[in-house]
Amino acid sequence: MVEQIKAVAIPLCEAYGIEVVHIEYHREPTGRILRLYIDKPGGINLYDCTVISRELSDLLDINLEIAEKYSLEVSSPGSNRPLGKELDFEKFKGNIAKIKTSEPVCGKIMQKGVLQGISEGMVKLMVNNKIIDIPFHKIIGARLVNYSGENIC
Repeated sequence: MVEQIKAVAIPLCEAYGIEVVHIEYHREPTGRILRLYIDKPGGINLYDCTVISRELSDLLDINLEIAEKYSLEVSSPGSNRPLGKELDFEKFKGNIAKIKTSEPVCGKIMQKGVLQGISEGMVKLMVNNKIIDIPFHKIIGARLVNYSGENIC
């Protein structure tokens, strides 16, 4: 389902100069949630979220048949920005991240450290002054920790 939503959401956002950072579609205690995190240089504002929310809602109604009722939420990635694309691990190197893997890496499924980039499918993370390699294909969740946004002068 997320891939079908991406196929609709990405072209819409690109038309506005906005990046789709991450899409979540899952059940929460209040029901199904479709959550879209978006960003652009200089940051996202309420107007951006409103426009994308309204237009995406209409496009999803037309292009996808989603059987269950859901709530659509569009927001900025915030300080715990999700990382999902290989490019993200290079773009945000030098920042603290938490990475969860499908199986243990160095004995743990959850690692926290400073991103050192990505090379040949391996995410480099400095943990306790040691760089560990995490296979990108084994990452099931990754987020920045207390990211303060772009440093724009």
